[in-house]
Amino acid sequence: MPPTSHSPARLTTMDTSVASNPVVVAVLNQKGGVGKTTSVVNVGAGLALAGRRVLLVDLDPQGHLGLHLGVDPDPAAPSAYDVLVDPTTRLDDALVKDVRPGLDVLPSTVDLAGAEVELTSAADPHGQLAKKIAAAERKWDVVILDCPPSLGHLTMNALVAAHEVFVPMQAHFLALQGVGRLLETVGRVVRSVNQQLQVTGIILCMHEKQTTLGREIESDLEQFLESTRDSGQPWSNCRVLRPAIRRNIKLAEAPSFGQSIFDYAPTCPGAVDYRRLAEGLSRDWVSAGKLSAPPQVHASVEVKPNPFSAPPSDVVQPDLNQTE
Repeated sequence: MPPTSHSPARLTTMDTSVASNPVVVAVLNQKGGVGKTTSVVNVGAGLALAGRRVLLVDLDPQGHLGLHLGVDPDPAAPSAYDVLVDPTTRLDDALVKDVRPGLDVLPSTVDLAGAEVELTSAADPHGQLAKKIAAAERKWDVVILDCPPSLGHLTMNALVAAHEVFVPMQAHFLALQGVGRLLETVGRVVRSVNQQLQVTGIILCMHEKQTTLGREIESDLEQFLESTRDSGQPWSNCRVLRPAIRRNIKLAEAPSFGQSIFDYAPTCPGAVDYRRLAEGLSRDWVSAGKLSAPPQVHASVEVKPNPFSAPPSDVVQPDLNQTE
């Protein structure tokens, strides 16, 4: 299926300055195939469309994040591997800048698998990424870390660098049990290396709210999170992020074209959900004082119609709950 010819509107702004201290989010699940990289790419791209400067960091040796955005790393160029194991490699040296307007990528290669062994002998094996982000010349509003589905040195570097953890998951019984174990793991990390780390959000991916199972698991998850309020645990303020990401074949097709969902099918249910999710996160971080308000749109610039805005009342809306 060829990609759509439509492209999302991009806004030109008066002020491109960003906060000096970015919000750093690790996206983590020890189970593969739950929509982790899809969420990193499309939340990041959605934040960029909302006027944020965003860095996506691929810490998975499979390199799927870069592939999803059409990034073909130069084998001779520095990558995430060099940033983690070579003290002289700056984060800025390895970036692929402006993959999309406002969106930078730190790609990975298969060499990154070797970092698990090499970091073992480092003086500070879990703090390398945090140091490089802090020293970076290029500043961002948000840094999103795509973690591998394992708890090794790569994931530990992400958890030390991060302020928040998002957990993508499907509304299945076994996935619900896995979230409990993941939260316990994060709790151990908090106690040992990063006492500021909080699990703040669960992203429901490939969600089928019309099914009884989907509704029951979502309800059980909400009840579990509510029961942990005021517990003092690192996940006591965690919530299910809204909206849930509906199951949508376009989300599975987009990576094969090296495109985010906003490039590939900007009006499909998956694009609508990820854009609303990204805009909601941006508002929440502003409300919490973690980010400044996004820059204002320049009054003299003609902005293309937003395909995600509400249609006039006399226009019949498509059914976005259908699976494409």
